[in-house]
Amino acid sequence: MIALETQRLLFRDHAPADLEPFCALETDPEVRRFVGGTPRTRERAEEKFQAFLKPVQDRLGLWATVYKPDDSYIGYCGVYPHFGLKGPIPLEGALGYTLARRYWGRGLATEAAEAFVDFGFDELGLQRIVAMVEVGNGASVRVLEKLGFVIASHEAGPRSFYHFELSRPVGRAVEK
Repeated sequence: MIALETQRLLFRDHAPADLEPFCALETDPEVRRFVGGTPRTRERAEEKFQAFLKPVQDRLGLWATVYKPDDSYIGYCGVYPHFGLKGPIPLEGALGYTLARRYWGRGLATEAAEAFVDFGFDELGLQRIVAMVEVGNGASVRVLEKLGFVIASHEAGPRSFYHFELSRPVGRAVEK
């Protein structure tokens, strides 16, 4: 199922044919540097991939991301449920985007993030979207700032994170 499409990107369900590029992404130390800290083993990447093959529920999830000009699987992006201490927080989503290093520096993360912010507010009716970025990941910080996200808090520790948020603009109607 195609969830969303932009000028250069297509977002769809993951398919078995995505396994090799997915594992390449998950085992790349540069990609994993800010999303987990260390690369996954091939075995762990395959285990994670199996979870991605399950259909996305209520259109909230991380979708296979395809770069349309060369029809390549380049990662996964989306808005997924935002969980609090008691489970999913109603009318809130968390934004995520992970792209293969070969596709960095082309504005694709911004294109994907913007598409999913619009999707979250306009189609899913979310009231707030959050994102978490590891301190030092300047590229992801810039993506979120371009879209109007603000830092809500900072979590210090062995790995430190910024917690960003963006609320639905007043007057922004849900598309039907």
